[in-house]
Amino acid sequence: MNELISLELDDCKDGMNKSVAHTENELTKIRAGKATPGMLDGVSVDYYGSATPLAQVSNVNTPDARTIVIQPWEKSLIGAIEKAIVDANLGLNPQNDGIVIRLAVPALTEERRRDLVKKVKEEAERGRIAIRNIRKDANESIKKLKNDGVSEDEIKTGEAEVQKLTDSYIVKVDQLAELKEKDVMTV
Repeated sequence: MNELISLELDDCKDGMNKSVAHTENELTKIRAGKATPGMLDGVSVDYYGSATPLAQVSNVNTPDARTIVIQPWEKSLIGAIEKAIVDANLGLNPQNDGIVIRLAVPALTEERRRDLVKKVKEEAERGRIAIRNIRKDANESIKKLKNDGVSEDEIKTGEAEVQKLTDSYIVKVDQLAELKEKDVMTV
């Protein structure tokens, strides 16, 4: 295979790996009824005027499957952390005792589980779209290599390889979504 096409395929693979990783990251933010510190990854606290991730100003633990405990490194941050959690609209009510903040993660209703499955499917579709866009860009780049003296047969082979990569990465996204759906629907 032509060296230029190999480089395009490597770029394509990198982009698709990043898309799958991003999709996986987005799926972990969808809560499945079990308390995890990752549920608070998107929460930023106003720390001396700058938005700082919650994990950088406190310890976040899960003592059991239904509770998240946040222990700020500075007691003066308790109010700011509570406000950040409420503003993040996660459906969690912070309760503090002056030292730590406790978040009780409510059990999910059947209706809420179905909504979360819809979210999982939407996120998976975003991942598939991103992979298809990478395929389109890679195919366009490979077609432009014709000007650099790459034969049409090599271009066709390159496009076939890009399609194989696309198919395999879409299967990975589908597997991630399927696992997350099972996780959400498990009571």
